[in-house]
Amino acid sequence: MSATNTLPEQAEDEAALSKADEHVVVAEPPPAAPAAPPEKSLGGKLVYIAAGLLFFITQGLGMNIVTANMYQLQGEFSATVAEVVWLSAAYMAPYASLSIALFKIRAQYGLRPFAELSIFLFVLASCLNLFVTDLHSAIIVRFVSGMAAAPLSSLGFLYILEAFPPHRKLSFGLCTALTGTLLSAPIARIISPSLMEIDGWRSLYTLELGVALIALPAIYLLPLTAPPRAKILERIDVLSYLFMGTGLGFLAFFFSLGRFYWWLETSWLGLLLAAAIVCLTCMVLIELHRKNPMIDLRWIFTRQNIHTAAVLIMFRAVTSEQSTTAVSFYQQLGVINDQTMALYGIILLATIIGGVFCAFLMLTKYVETAHVIALSLIAIGAFLDSQATNLTRPEQMYFSQAMIACGAAMFLPPVMAKGFASAMAKGLPYLVNFIAIFLFTQISGSLMMTALLGSFVTVREKFHSNILAEHIVLTDPNVAQRISQLASSYGKVITDKTLLNAEGVSLLTQQVTREAYVLAYTDTFLAISVVTAIALGMLLIHLAWNRLKPLLMPAEPAATPQNS
Repeated sequence: MSATNTLPEQAEDEAALSKADEHVVVAEPPPAAPAAPPEKSLGGKLVYIAAGLLFFITQGLGMNIVTANMYQLQGEFSATVAEVVWLSAAYMAPYASLSIALFKIRAQYGLRPFAELSIFLFVLASCLNLFVTDLHSAIIVRFVSGMAAAPLSSLGFLYILEAFPPHRKLSFGLCTALTGTLLSAPIARIISPSLMEIDGWRSLYTLELGVALIALPAIYLLPLTAPPRAKILERIDVLSYLFMGTGLGFLAFFFSLGRFYWWLETSWLGLLLAAAIVCLTCMVLIELHRKNPMIDLRWIFTRQNIHTAAVLIMFRAVTSEQSTTAVSFYQQLGVINDQTMALYGIILLATIIGGVFCAFLMLTKYVETAHVIALSLIAIGAFLDSQATNLTRPEQMYFSQAMIACGAAMFLPPVMAKGFASAMAKGLPYLVNFIAIFLFTQISGSLMMTALLGSFVTVREKFHSNILAEHIVLTDPNVAQRISQLASSYGKVITDKTLLNAEGVSLLTQQVTREAYVLAYTDTFLAISVVTAIALGMLLIHLAWNRLKPLLMPAEPAATPQNS
């Protein structure tokens, strides 16, 4: 019974008590807990899921639309590949750290104001693309867009989870949300060729603005269940965040640009790394001496969380085969985006199938089976890709890439469900810490794995180039014949025999370089397959030990009480 509906007898008793002792304070009963929202109809659930997927695609297109057209944008901005990569680096620099800070801001100031301000700022940032005139202005706008896009992924999660009852949020809800995070990359590569043909770069940012405007009314038409507010921000959080955001931003630039400018040949890359280490060290020193830290580093570096972080980083490593390595392989073979549209359509379909299958597995007791199937699919798919040659085209990789996409969609939900459940059981601060682990491994970890694999390809290309160059001897009759065949294509326009022979040597050198790159990429595919197979073996050993442990070490029988 609430305090506003007190019975007359209770009021008289309280009045008599107050007269007897005016100094006694009667505690008011705590306010009633808010009633659970009624379960939505099927149509309402679908609308909320569609809204969540729209937010994921809106945020993901902004991040992937540049990556998917990296080489095409060179002509738009009259820039080199290394210069165009600054667009992607500028977008990623503020993204990871802001996502962590915004979670705490949302918890303190409320979900509704957070959602409305977030989508408004993203629309405003998308409008800034209208003022892009050159590469320098585009880099600035991409940095602002990265800041504005940070809240959208959180909104995508919240809207999708809103559609499911509490007992389905960490199974169907989480699988749907995590599958949604994987959709934007293939969609960006499917729609990019047509957009680039219309009006180049302007078509890309016009699409980004249009999708943002479509997402805008969803915030106002579809309310979310607001969680209770909690005062968790402190003044020292501002200083701590500045150090963390600056450090993670420097790391984003370092890992994004390192393999293009090369790690040991550019001095300012070392300065970026040193500055990142200094900033993150200052943040650690601040957080370790706080009673209520923004990020509880002692809990993050517990054994269980380090294991979770290692699994998430491994996920980024093995799935980088599809997102970066295979894409670069196609580009090296001269395959353009128009020729990969069907491939990415298959990848999109396989991702959805993998997410749906994983959701049903999570409803059973065979949750770990999803990991086994996912790692098996990725290992087999990467091994099939390692058999590629310079004649391989996207059509020959439909099956292997579909396996990898399906495995990637099945891998992450069981890990995230276990981590979320453990963090939520401890309270809101630990949920912030788990989100920090997830974002660092998926954003900064993705940049690190992309840089590592790209550098591995470069090193292996140099190795294979040296091996192949040793066999290119002009006195070899086969080499001389090949040079003559290649030079014959210029025979009608070049009459000088010396120049004609030089053109033949140049064409042969290009073919040798291309073959070296093909061998380097197949080495990378094989390395990913081996790493995934090792992870699969370790997982099977772990599961077998969990099954055998109760049999090998039976529980001791309870002691029987003795009669006194």
